[in-house]
Amino acid sequence: MNIKACVILIFFISLGLKGEIVVDPGEMVAIKLSTCPEIKKEKVFLYTFNKTEYAVIPSPFSKNSRLIDSYCVPIKINKKDFGESRITILDESKVNLSAEDSQRAYKESQLIRSSLNSYSINIKPSLKFINPVNGIISSRYGKQRYINDQPRSPHLALDIAAAEGTKIIAPASGKVILVGDFFYSGNFLILDHGFGLISSYSHMSKVHVKTNDYLNQGDIIGEVGSTGRVTGPHLHWTIYLSKERINPESLLAENFEENLFN
Repeated sequence: MNIKACVILIFFISLGLKGEIVVDPGEMVAIKLSTCPEIKKEKVFLYTFNKTEYAVIPSPFSKNSRLIDSYCVPIKINKKDFGESRITILDESKVNLSAEDSQRAYKESQLIRSSLNSYSINIKPSLKFINPVNGIISSRYGKQRYINDQPRSPHLALDIAAAEGTKIIAPASGKVILVGDFFYSGNFLILDHGFGLISSYSHMSKVHVKTNDYLNQGDIIGEVGSTGRVTGPHLHWTIYLSKERINPESLLAENFEENLFN
């Protein structure tokens, strides 16, 4: 072992860290700030658990394994087969867009991107999420999506099927930062949970809140519907951390917070 490799190994051991953190795509990684002082605090999601401050890093979706070496410990993202999801949209205009619809969809994507960059640092985030709607999971995070047998982007959200009009609640406290009727998403809103933790809700039949409303966990935000590009009534629920889409099911897992920081 050369001197440089030896120094790096000693550095990891002295910090009490493994030489590499291995994680699946779409998950979270917690790193103690005290062991990684070079982390730029303004660029990461900070969270305090049991009086200890952590940087919480998203594991971006990737079809192949990859290594993130931007922190004091390398993070290896596993290659994982999430399976596939095939749906049929009878309205072809929702699949192969006209120039006008394509322009509309692009403008709406820019609105969403802008919202992801405008999160608050005045809201104290929580990782104790609850399920936003009672229903049946119809499509999980990470599946390769095929629409009318055409390959499309992976499904980086959680679809929960429920009857039209089923109440949707805020899974954690937050501020409404965007509400609209969008081409793909139908009746749509975004909740800012603070410091780069953001969630969005698509295809609602009704929206019961407006921009700048502050919601507590459990407050009603809308109702399940089938607006936008859908095959039936369901909630398309997306969670972003530092602008990366992560797996919503992880936050609903029992003792998620405790397991993340232990």
